[in-house]
Amino acid sequence: MPQPLFQRLLLLPYNLLWLLALPCVLLRLVWRARKQPAYLRHVRERFGGYRVRAPGPLVWVHAVSVGETRAAEPLIRALLARGPVCTIVLTHMTPTGRATSKTLFGGESRVLRVYLPYDFCLFVARFLRHFRPAFGVVMETELWPGLLAACRWRGVPVLLANARLSARSARGYGRFPALTRMTLGALTAIGAQSAADANRLTALGAGHVAITGNIKFDSEPPAAALALAERFRARCGPRPVILAASTREGEEAGIVDEFIRAAARKKHLNALLVLTPRHPQRFDEVEALVSAGGLAVARRSADGDLAGAAPLPAEIRVWLGDSMGEMYAYYAAADVALIGGSWLPFGGQNPIEASAVGTPVLLGPHTLNFRYVAEDAVAAGAARRCNDIADAMHAAFALLADAPARTAMSEAGRAFAAANRGATARTVALIDEIVARQ
Repeated sequence: MPQPLFQRLLLLPYNLLWLLALPCVLLRLVWRARKQPAYLRHVRERFGGYRVRAPGPLVWVHAVSVGETRAAEPLIRALLARGPVCTIVLTHMTPTGRATSKTLFGGESRVLRVYLPYDFCLFVARFLRHFRPAFGVVMETELWPGLLAACRWRGVPVLLANARLSARSARGYGRFPALTRMTLGALTAIGAQSAADANRLTALGAGHVAITGNIKFDSEPPAAALALAERFRARCGPRPVILAASTREGEEAGIVDEFIRAAARKKHLNALLVLTPRHPQRFDEVEALVSAGGLAVARRSADGDLAGAAPLPAEIRVWLGDSMGEMYAYYAAADVALIGGSWLPFGGQNPIEASAVGTPVLLGPHTLNFRYVAEDAVAAGAARRCNDIADAMHAAFALLADAPARTAMSEAGRAFAAANRGATARTVALIDEIVARQ
């Protein structure tokens, strides 16, 4: 497809900005590698240089980091089930996203994982020439103008799947109306999570927007994760377990302080706090923070496969979940879960996994990233909204002492997760519709 002149002119300053920013981008990579050395691995891929090649028809799926990769899992498995000749190249922007895809698909030879190149015209062209995808799927809100325009010009249909767009993000895109319209116009179709997401995308200039629902509801707890949860529970021992899941910087200190206060009031419960920081580069920092608070801490990574492991000693009050790809097991082993990212203005994390395994959920005030999921979970009785960490820890200990209330929330969570499944099938149907039109 020829490149319209106005689009080339529109992308000219955009590419120039990328060219000027490349030294800063490289410095940022080095800076992030101080705490997470994996940022300096596979660097060539970020500039469109790849060693791996994919045979046969290739579908490209982009999942920027951990959350998007987990969301993509049901869709990727559905695509792989369509036939043995399909190969998926799964692209990421972060090492944690790449590690998550290895955990999920490590034994599947038809799934390749690489980094998506930076959105500079030459790097994007190298990526598309190397892999020659027949179809592309971009998860959630990862909109790169240069990449999507290049796909359109080369005749590669691209679906924005599981799309979500908050009102704040919509206002941000609205500041660049011409570039936003061009970017959204390069998409062949959009599968939105909700009517509100669809309306905001349409108002910005998107076409062919369908409401397909949230694919994350279709992610089933793997049998291996549930088996691991039993070993987690045995390691925790007979104590009740409070999980602080996917916590962000600044939240752990308040969680530890409030846990100490609540535990002092409810000594008979002798609860264990399980902390799973969102970012692996912060594991050591969080361990030091817990120790500084006067609590004895043990690390999940020290336990191996937990085969035959004895329960944690009574003096251990915090178990640090310093592992990747095991969130289902943490949720399934817990009696109640505080969802990280929602206690400070980070936008919150996805509570669906907790509901799917029947773990009662406590949410903070900041759930912008999962607004409708959070609201629906509260309405269904699967979750409770708390004003702050102190309120949440009080609610957590109250639930530990109230088995009927925990059971009611657990059953509500499973029903909530089951009632919202089906987005994967609707997204696959949308893909079939797009392919049939080509």
